Amino acid sequence: MGKEQIINDIQNGKTALGIEFGSTRIKAVLVGSDNTPIASGAHDWENQYENHIWTYSLDAIWKGLQDCYQNMAKDVKNQYGIALETIGAVGFSAMMHGYMAFDKAGELLVPFRTWRNTITEEASKKLTEVFQYNIPQRWSIAHLYQAILNKEEHVSSVTYFTTLAGYVHWKLTGQQVLGVGEASGMFPIDIETGEFDKKMMGQFNELIASEKFSWKLEDIIPKVLTAGENAGALTGEGAKLLDVTGTLKPGIPVCPPEGDAGTGMVATKSVAQRTGNVSAGTSVFAMAVLEKNLAKVHPEIDMVTTPDGSLVAMVHCNNCTSDLNAWVNIFKEFAESFGIEVDMTKLFSVLYNKALEGDADCGGLLAYNYFSGEHITGFEEGRPLFVRTPDSKFSLANFMRVNLFTSLGALKTGLDILLKEEGVKLDELMGHGGLFKTKGVGQKVMAAAVNTPVSVMETAGEGGAWGIALLASYMQNKGEGESLSKYLEEKVFAGQESVTIQPDARDVEGFDAFIKRYSEGLPIERAAVDFLK
Repeated sequence: MGKEQIINDIQNGKTALGIEFGSTRIKAVLVGSDNTPIASGAHDWENQYENHIWTYSLDAIWKGLQDCYQNMAKDVKNQYGIALETIGAVGFSAMMHGYMAFDKAGELLVPFRTWRNTITEEASKKLTEVFQYNIPQRWSIAHLYQAILNKEEHVSSVTYFTTLAGYVHWKLTGQQVLGVGEASGMFPIDIETGEFDKKMMGQFNELIASEKFSWKLEDIIPKVLTAGENAGALTGEGAKLLDVTGTLKPGIPVCPPEGDAGTGMVATKSVAQRTGNVSAGTSVFAMAVLEKNLAKVHPEIDMVTTPDGSLVAMVHCNNCTSDLNAWVNIFKEFAESFGIEVDMTKLFSVLYNKALEGDADCGGLLAYNYFSGEHITGFEEGRPLFVRTPDSKFSLANFMRVNLFTSLGALKTGLDILLKEEGVKLDELMGHGGLFKTKGVGQKVMAAAVNTPVSVMETAGEGGAWGIALLASYMQNKGEGESLSKYLEEKVFAGQESVTIQPDARDVEGFDAFIKRYSEGLPIERAAVDFLK
């Protein structure tokens, strides 16, 4: 799209803006009428650990949002020479889960408790048992129930609780709503109705009846909306909160607020059934869009939804590339000891590609990349390990291969539950994140781990802010009855190039042999955690 057309889009409000609150960065992406990014802005921030709680202050939330927006507006001014006065539609998203509770005056009762807090184990286990539905510690309902179990005074004063995305949306529009994908990280969703599960809400109310609170759960939880529905508009106060210069006009439509898992699905075109995506960086998670519910409850699997309400199984692991990166840095240090200046992109490429020359099963080598605990394999702490027997085939190729394989070891453990125990079918998995930066290698390893074609698109790096901008655009521009999947296929990703790698039978067999060794060797990791202090 040419500069003249972009200017016309901006002046006539044929744009959509997405703003996402990530763990370390708030990012804004403005797209034009063809859904491609035309301007962006960002603000870096960090959580604080206060009184044993990981949190962000309200001041940090609003200053971060305003700075991020101003940086995007400046980008518009610098590139196109015009002020940003109106936008076709806006959307807000944020890291999923967590707990923000408010009283009747709209005041925050306790500091925001983020997804990172693992302080709700008792509540998580009890709710999972009562609902017969996995309730992870990160979920908002686990935080609420844990506060009740802890006899926290604030609970009796709660009139509304929500997530970060829901809070920002509420303050800018006056609407207490959530997109269904984000809502599914608060409380289980009934896939048939697209709303919170009424049976489980009744069970929760019964569970806390003896507390004699003045509220029931349905009184204090947001209304659930599906992608494409209107979720209100920027109020006069909201417009000034977003744009402190007062340039932005109120009345701009806002789409349902979503979580970063949902926007990641949109940004990778992974919302249709039998598709999925995997994000592999410091941590790794995979999402599989299901055709039907799972037969059993699995503590390793989180059940959430796409932004348009399809059931999704999510496998989330704490560890992925940190140990791999540490080993690459050792090779960098080695090279620099010889006076060789190292290009890190080239070093990663050389070492990753070397892994493709290794034995299918890594020559009998074993590694664990556990910088931190890993709930899927039952570890509360981690110890990075590399292990071999005297007769293992210890070569550079096998060493790099085993470290690539183990970066997906915990993920495969969870995905095997889906693909092998539950018989979930996936036609394609979209990959994004640091593991896939070296062309072809991460994809080939991932395809071997899941025995499924893995694709990487050029736009995968645009991230969740682009994903929520697309949801805002979908709300404004969808045709009559047009599904989100069809909209993405035809109006966003049509003609976009992607590279697909099919699983190689040799690699699949080799990964299966590795994961058997990985599973059998877990007592070694347990001993390291117990004795290596």
